Amino acid sequence: MKRAIIESRPYLLLSLLFGISYFFVKDSNFPGMYLMFWKGAAVGFLAVYAFRRAHNFEGKLIAGVMAFGAFGDMLIEIDLMAGAGAFMIGHCIAIWLYSRHRRESTAFSQKLFAILLVPITMFIAWSLPFDRSEALGLALYSLFLAVMAAMAWTSSFPRYRVGIGALMFVVSDLFIFAEMGFLQESLIPSWTIWPLYYIGQFLIVTGVVRTLRKEMHVPNP
Repeated sequence: MKRAIIESRPYLLLSLLFGISYFFVKDSNFPGMYLMFWKGAAVGFLAVYAFRRAHNFEGKLIAGVMAFGAFGDMLIEIDLMAGAGAFMIGHCIAIWLYSRHRRESTAFSQKLFAILLVPITMFIAWSLPFDRSEALGLALYSLFLAVMAAMAWTSSFPRYRVGIGALMFVVSDLFIFAEMGFLQESLIPSWTIWPLYYIGQFLIVTGVVRTLRKEMHVPNP
């Protein structure tokens, strides 16, 4: 019989607790430093979950991806560039992980989607900010983001979990960039950025960990 999630995956449960609750407190008057760590805890516990559940080298890689995501979540509240730097390191680790798990056969349409994803994402990111001095930096960051998502989409990990999760990450960041442009007076980013990002990260880590455990012939209770 499967054990309850609170017994077998406590760190996943803690992540959900912080991730869901953060959405409701992020615009509150909660003290900034506490709110920053609250935000970081959501993906931080996903890193701990990956580290504890997948014991091979790839498990350490996905834990690292989540750890740098958590650092990015916190640092972005202090400095946008510092946060972006942490995320870029995480994207590079993710690209390395996905390159080690290539799909044996990928349909032409899926390959074409992955190829087009990179320039389209970069162009959208470049075109969004009203302050054109920020455009090049956003496009450069989005290169790493889009390559990560393209590699996830064409990896051997479950496409409708890891691939979709990576695409949700891309859309979330594009909403952040849109907040610097035509959506700067809109409530849409406030309602979409965190849910898309957190659910995307959740799908990625659970999809990767589950696959790695199957490859190691470890049951998933």
